[in-house]
Amino acid sequence: MNQNWDEKQARFQSENTSSRLGHIASNLARVRTFCNTAYPEAVKSVADETICFIEWTAAEIEPEYAEELVNIQVQLARWKLNFDSLWSDESERMNMSEQASVWSGRVLDMSGLLSQFI
Repeated sequence: MNQNWDEKQARFQSENTSSRLGHIASNLARVRTFCNTAYPEAVKSVADETICFIEWTAAEIEPEYAEELVNIQVQLARWKLNFDSLWSDESERMNMSEQASVWSGRVLDMSGLLSQFI
């Protein structure tokens, strides 16, 4: 990993777990949005970052949440392997968008950030 990633990791890991989960949820929402655009590189970039964010977070949270995050991470990696064919199929792209939206909501719930404002 290059120095930028090392710096990003250090910054990310200096935040509390709720904030980290919030970043992951936000990235997944960005994936959802980008799936509805003509910017496949944006989806790939945010997916890569999200995979790293999950790696840097999963070991420090409750096991059941960690398992769910790792499952998301694995699916993002699978998408990357088949990205060109998924992207070129509009229904697959819609499935990616919908799945990312579900994950985003789920991770946001995990973060507890919303309950802080209620």
